[in-house]
Amino acid sequence: MNTGFLAGAAAGAAGTAALNAATYVDMVVRGRAASQTPERTVEAIEDRLPVTVPGAGDERRNRVSGLGSLTGILTGVGIGAAFGLLRGAGVRPPVPVGALLAGVTAMASTDVSMAKLRVTEPRSWSATDWASDLVPHLIYGAVTYATLHALDRRGLS
Repeated sequence: MNTGFLAGAAAGAAGTAALNAATYVDMVVRGRAASQTPERTVEAIEDRLPVTVPGAGDERRNRVSGLGSLTGILTGVGIGAAFGLLRGAGVRPPVPVGALLAGVTAMASTDVSMAKLRVTEPRSWSATDWASDLVPHLIYGAVTYATLHALDRRGLS
């Protein structure tokens, strides 16, 4: 398997952990609840596919919650893997640029898909809503791309 892909996936996993940590810090600082958009996204996808999340009541809600979290992890690892492949192909912007691109790509991939599924309407978000979405994604990009760069410097990507 391509080492750029593997290094990128590992970098994306590190970025995803950082994004989750930033989100949890925001929840602690502001005393806000967890977002329900991952679960609503799973349900919107379920409505469009010939599949059903099994179970009823709490059992089903727990499965939907787990699937929502897993989609976030898959997105973060997948975007990291894509950036690893690009880096392996010679696309190597400076770290600040690569970090910004990775963060914006992650944010756009989730926000656009949720808007298309009509889970959320970003045009109606407040400045606080945008900041609580942007900051963790920029942290994701910084950690992902810095990790990818460090792995590359060590000959691991």
